[in-house]
Amino acid sequence: MTALVPPRLRARRRSGTAIGYWVSLGFLVLVVIGALLGSVVAPYEADEIDFAAVWSAPSGAHLLGTDQLGRDLFSRLLIGAGETLIGPVLLLALATALGVAIGVLAAWRGGWVDTLLARITDVMFAFPGLLFVVLVIAVFGKGPITAVVALALAYAPVIAKYTRSLALSEMARPYIDAYRVQGMGGLAICLRGVVPNLLPPLVGYLVVLFGEALMSLATLSFLGFGAQPPSSEWGLMVQEGQAGIVQGQFLPTLVPGAAIALVVIAVNIVGVRVADRLLARG
Repeated sequence: MTALVPPRLRARRRSGTAIGYWVSLGFLVLVVIGALLGSVVAPYEADEIDFAAVWSAPSGAHLLGTDQLGRDLFSRLLIGAGETLIGPVLLLALATALGVAIGVLAAWRGGWVDTLLARITDVMFAFPGLLFVVLVIAVFGKGPITAVVALALAYAPVIAKYTRSLALSEMARPYIDAYRVQGMGGLAICLRGVVPNLLPPLVGYLVVLFGEALMSLATLSFLGFGAQPPSSEWGLMVQEGQAGIVQGQFLPTLVPGAAIALVVIAVNIVGVRVADRLLARG
């Protein structure tokens, strides 16, 4: 099919893809810088209330307007970026630690261990993820930490299955037998040989998962299970801004909602490109 596409059109597609990648990467860099320096560069405190400026339109004093309490949306967006982005990172770090351990163990041991772990992950897949998270939160209480841990447990089986498929192909490589002949134990082989070789495709997969993790945490905050007031986490900002919709005030919901959508889109664009490059090198 590629041969049927004119060379000039293929060049334009590659150019468009490259432009989208670099624009998305630049946007994400700005978001990360804003998250790191948000509390320093924000013109107002996140919880600074000004009843004289309730639902103000964008202006020089308030670049993105204000919410129902007169809080500056631009400042809240900057300061809340840190909490909004660190949550998915911690979530994926914990889920990766669990998922990689389960996946590599299942692939290495095989037999009944592989079967048992496969059945456990299958049960987790069959169980609705959001329902599982809500049950965990109902037991341990709502809050950002509980939301991160609950979602990490929900994401771990997904990463475990992916890791197992990668590890099975890795186990068939000649260097595994060479390590065994040298008398190296299974744990050492996995840590020194298998896991490092799994990192390139796994990192690409995790970058793509980041956007989904961000959306999941924002959804929990929107439902009241994640971040709690006076946090300026973006999902919570969307939930708090709902009060203004019936009065025609859309900015308190639109601003954080658009920020979430743009970050997720940019992460997906960059993630697919990074995953392709890492797989090509692997």
